[in-house]
Amino acid sequence: MNNRINRFKTILWVVLGAGIATLTTRLIFGLGSITNQSDYIPWAFWKGENVLGGIALSAGGFVIAGLYYIFAKKEFHGVARAAVATALLGYLSSATALLTELGLPWDVWRVIIHWNIHSPLFEVAWCVMIYLTILILEFAPMILEKFAGKPFLNKTYKLLEHKLKIALVILGIAISTLHQSSLGSIFLSMPYRLHPLWYSPIISVIFFLSAIYVGFNFLMVENLTVAYLYKRPFNFKVLNSLRKASLWGLLVYGAVRIGDLLIRGGGFLMFESGAETWLFWVEIALSMILPLVFFLPKKYRENPVAYFCGALSAVLGVVFHRINVGGLVHLNNLNDKIGSFYFPTWEELSISFGIISAAILAFLFFIEKFKIWENKALEEPAKPKKPVFDSFNVYTGLTKARNRAKFSLAFAAAFAVAFASMSAARIESDGARPTPTYRARNDGDTLFIDGNRDNYGVVFAHQFHIDNGVKCGYCHHLRAPGDEITPCFECHKDMYRLSDVFDHDWHSSSSGANLKCFECHSRSVSKGKDYLGDKKKIINKCEDCHKNIVSPDAEIKFTDYMAPSYADAMHKLCVNCHAKELKAKPELAARKPNLDKCASCHKLSRRKFFSEKERPSPRKINKWVVVPASAAKLK
Repeated sequence: MNNRINRFKTILWVVLGAGIATLTTRLIFGLGSITNQSDYIPWAFWKGENVLGGIALSAGGFVIAGLYYIFAKKEFHGVARAAVATALLGYLSSATALLTELGLPWDVWRVIIHWNIHSPLFEVAWCVMIYLTILILEFAPMILEKFAGKPFLNKTYKLLEHKLKIALVILGIAISTLHQSSLGSIFLSMPYRLHPLWYSPIISVIFFLSAIYVGFNFLMVENLTVAYLYKRPFNFKVLNSLRKASLWGLLVYGAVRIGDLLIRGGGFLMFESGAETWLFWVEIALSMILPLVFFLPKKYRENPVAYFCGALSAVLGVVFHRINVGGLVHLNNLNDKIGSFYFPTWEELSISFGIISAAILAFLFFIEKFKIWENKALEEPAKPKKPVFDSFNVYTGLTKARNRAKFSLAFAAAFAVAFASMSAARIESDGARPTPTYRARNDGDTLFIDGNRDNYGVVFAHQFHIDNGVKCGYCHHLRAPGDEITPCFECHKDMYRLSDVFDHDWHSSSSGANLKCFECHSRSVSKGKDYLGDKKKIINKCEDCHKNIVSPDAEIKFTDYMAPSYADAMHKLCVNCHAKELKAKPELAARKPNLDKCASCHKLSRRKFFSEKERPSPRKINKWVVVPASAAKLK
């Protein structure tokens, strides 16, 4: 193997070693140990670069498969298999990045069981899972053909390669089309958070067209890189076909991207001062202007450097578009007083580039061991050299064992250095910050339930619920000593964490109740001996001391005195009650079928609890919103 590919692989193993160390830290100590993300900046580098960008770069799989197998474009024969392999590794990389970013990645299977058909993410999740399965089936023949002598494997190969190939390609095109566009649909729900240079009512179309466009360019980058690393001649016939397809994709994508902005009346934003304008023009220069500079002139038609620069520029431009949309140009309208600035930590970059390195190493393995290209990528073995002796060295040629040792050493050294460089302050943090809750605001009968005082709560009418048969004890199921009705926040003391209702330290403290242990933990008798033992101790119930602490019409059964979070308690009570009412009253279900859905309570109706000056506006219009001339003036 030549020194060029050797050096490249060594670099990849170093990056992968650092990425694995960071990923290990993330899995052990949580997201907070490695990321600058927060509650106000939940979308960050991984989402735009690895998830949105990675899936876009994988679009070459369904595009080339459709052109070659369905439309019989034979000029793409040389890259058809490579496109499928690239798509498979791209989707696996994006899935890995997504699992890394999820707070509880081991719960990702729940999307299979719990269906939220109203969410674009539900559709994206299912499409990605199905398309990954299709890609595995499309890629399997490239491995199985190496074992053609085995009867069962040979039958499987013929089934997948000859009988099911077209069906798999058609199904893959349909599924890819759905989720490539649905990734853009996610951002339709945040028109007042995403800068209007990127927000659009047809953002799903823009995502789909840019994915097709970048798919051709990524295959060009891949083709040229492999040829350079393995010292193979450049296939200008294939490259020229990809270049022409890329130019058509650029024409359509550019016309829709810029035309949409002009039609919506946002053209002036392209020339306003500000960081967003600079980001926009960097993206346009990379994705549209530079590819034209390198692809159009005839003098560059046989120039591999021009092909590489033009294709790489297009790839970086589309990925930069995904990074911008995925979080870089989000506007923080949650709280004007909260300043937010995000830049990825080196750990985030390490995981991101580590995932990319793993995908590249896997691709190099595939092209060396299987027939991904028309010929395997490895060089023909050179004629053996005679040993050369000098006073210090003996050279007998590179060996696979030596390469494996060098790669292993590079990986282990990078892993150790990265692991030792982790921030101790982040790892030793106390975890989630407490979010204390407060009494609900009220104007007599009606409450505005807003436990953490962020002004995004729910209006609750007492008398209306009593008239509809809701007993007081259903909500006020536990009474503090001396109370007839205890407010929710007294027990559910934190918005998102469990709360200790009993407060053992206060009861046993001399400055509190000053109770002795045996006053609650009763003595028991065993074998004639009076003692306190763990297995025999009996814990008195609170109501033994505090009479009427449990409401007589309470429906909640207590097993301990750890109260769930305020948010969980509110949602469980309200949603469960509404769902039960819908089942019990068919006339109610016909009139209010969505009574158990979020929007039935979260109607943003809080006008009466605030003056005009202090009332928050969840749909606050910011200076970046593009308003068509025909629309009514927004206040």
